[in-house]
Amino acid sequence: MNLLRPGNLGYVLRRECDAMGYAARLFWQLCATLGYALRRNLLWRDQVHFLGNYSLPIITVAGLFVGFVFGLQGYYALKRYGSAESLGLLVTLSLVRELGPVVTALLFAGRAGTSLTAEIGLMKAGEQLSVMEMMAVNPIERVLSPRFWAGIFTMPLLAAMFSAMGIIGGWVVGVLMIGVDDGAFWSQIQGGVDVFKDVGNGVVKSFVFGVAVTFIALLQGYNALATPEGVAQATTRTVVMASLTVLGLDFILTAMMFTI
Repeated sequence: MNLLRPGNLGYVLRRECDAMGYAARLFWQLCATLGYALRRNLLWRDQVHFLGNYSLPIITVAGLFVGFVFGLQGYYALKRYGSAESLGLLVTLSLVRELGPVVTALLFAGRAGTSLTAEIGLMKAGEQLSVMEMMAVNPIERVLSPRFWAGIFTMPLLAAMFSAMGIIGGWVVGVLMIGVDDGAFWSQIQGGVDVFKDVGNGVVKSFVFGVAVTFIALLQGYNALATPEGVAQATTRTVVMASLTVLGLDFILTAMMFTI
């Protein structure tokens, strides 16, 4: 298709506008189902277990090794300026402000987001969603809503776990392996990290990333073609779109937080 032709270009623009409008309507419908999700707490709890507990191993291991790397890199960088005692502050600020929410969101998209897309896509391919509609059961409330709110609730907790494991990893490398003073490591963290400005910004980022990643995963699964190839393509789109969205939102949020 030649996109430079006026007719084709108009078709593509109209198709993209329709897709954005449909996504906006679906997002609004999911936001309006908060009361339903709270009433059906068993469904919501099961999805928290599925998204959170099953993602915990990769989050904790990744956070620990990121802390190892930051401990090594940060120590040799700070040693050149005689500030090796500030290693704990460097590792903590890097994790709670930036790396914790971002890396957790990317891992969450790769592990939990693909699972959500594949699950919803297979339900659509097996006509389970159509059967629910025939039985007067709203699939958005029954299937999508618990997963949406569970992902939003789970993401900040996973980001906090990632940051905690990263700080422990930095402490292991800096204090136990290299020999940085233990008291200086923790006192720098206590005196230099602001709960609202630093930790609060990380919590806001992780919350926004949780909304974006979970919604993209559900949208791609709900719109997937009812074929094995369609489900596979939707899963791939989830990883690509969620990763790019997280990186773009990270820049926007960082600019806003440091400007205001």
